[in-house]
Amino acid sequence: MPNNTTDSALTRGLTGAVAEAAAEPVRLHADHDALKRLGNWTTADRFEVRARRGSVVLDLRSPQLPAGELVVDLDLERAMVKLLVPDGTVVEYEDVAWTGSGKVKDGVGRQYARTGEYPEDGRRVRLTGRIHNGEVRVARGGVAILAAMFSREYVEDVKRAHREGTVPTVDDPTRTA
Repeated sequence: MPNNTTDSALTRGLTGAVAEAAAEPVRLHADHDALKRLGNWTTADRFEVRARRGSVVLDLRSPQLPAGELVVDLDLERAMVKLLVPDGTVVEYEDVAWTGSGKVKDGVGRQYARTGEYPEDGRRVRLTGRIHNGEVRVARGGVAILAAMFSREYVEDVKRAHREGTVPTVDDPTRTA
């Protein structure tokens, strides 16, 4: 017969551990390397990206990510970060310290800024940290789908989906398997 007080304390302890783990940022490091995190790969709302002469692709289109603001802390040196985001996402990068050349390439974001009409229910991604001779590319919609499809992870996901009789989710994380 289970002890209800012990079970509830254990449940509270696990819930606290999960909440503490969720508060911990996801750390990604690419040194002369290419790193990709695609599909439904995390539920965190904070990311720390360190890259030196490499590239990092972050898929932030998953419905498992928390609603509201996601924070990406960057430390880039001659590196590139590509963010795959859903349509309607606002990317803010005023808190980035720039040295050398580089920029944020976000065509749709410039349109939002020019018209002053930001989506109300869209997700917000706030970039912080420092970038030395690097860049951030933002891909949305079909471009984000193509960026995910041209990867080894997508090929492996298609093979897995075929074996299991399900559908691939790397290209579109909102699709349920």
